[in-house]
Formats: sequence, C-alpha cells, structure tokens
Amino acid sequence: MTGKKILVIEDNELNLKLVRTLLELADFSVLEALDAEQGINIARRELPDIILMDIQLPGLDGLSATRMIKKDPLLQYIPVIAVTSFAMESDCQKALEAGCVGHISKPIDTRRFASEVKLLAGAGQ
Repeated sequence: MTGKKILVIEDNELNLKLVRTLLELADFSVLEALDAEQGINIARRELPDIILMDIQLPGLDGLSATRMIKKDPLLQYIPVIAVTSFAMESDCQKALEAGCVGHISKPIDTRRFASEVKLLAGAGQ
C-alpha cells in the first residue's frame, strides 16, 4: 500500500490538513479537493488508487458523488471510503449502498487512521 495515490475530498480545510499530514506520514501521495465536483474532475485526471469521501459536502453530497464515481467506467474500480461524523448503523449502510467499501468516523483516531485506510482500501480490491 506504500506510495499509493489517495484523493481526499473534504470541505473542512482543518480536517483536510490533518488527514493530509497523517496520510503523508504513512507514505501516501495525497491529492485534495474541497468539493465533490472538483474531486470527480481530479479523479478522472489523476486516477487515484483510493478516494476518501467526506459525506457532508456543499452542493453535491458525498454519497451522490460516490454513486457517480461507481457508474463511471474510468473510476468505478477505485475504492471509495466514506469519512463521516454520522456513525449510525443506517448511515454506514447508506455509504455501502452508494458504493463505498467502508467508512471511518469523525473525529478520526489519529493513531489508527492510516491503518484503517489501508485495511478498507485493501478490502475494496
């Protein structure tokens, strides 16, 4: 999993900075987008190995964006991991139904975050 390219779609710049730092420390190459539309465009251009998708995004929400990614022949194979402050069982199920391989709850556990990403991304391949 070392050296993999990961796209983080997150509208909160502080969360984005934290996630980027943790992933770079785990030897991921990080791409960033502040909204779903920008994220989908970056994904099409860069073809990341993994996408971390915030569920609560302005405009196009993360679940709708994930459904679009999973319908796109160029992107559909990329594992998408939901990152959400919603941790109810039904919210987790909605993420799976949209095409996510799993979810990570906010606030993230900084000690386990990178290993959770690796584990979930491996499950999607």
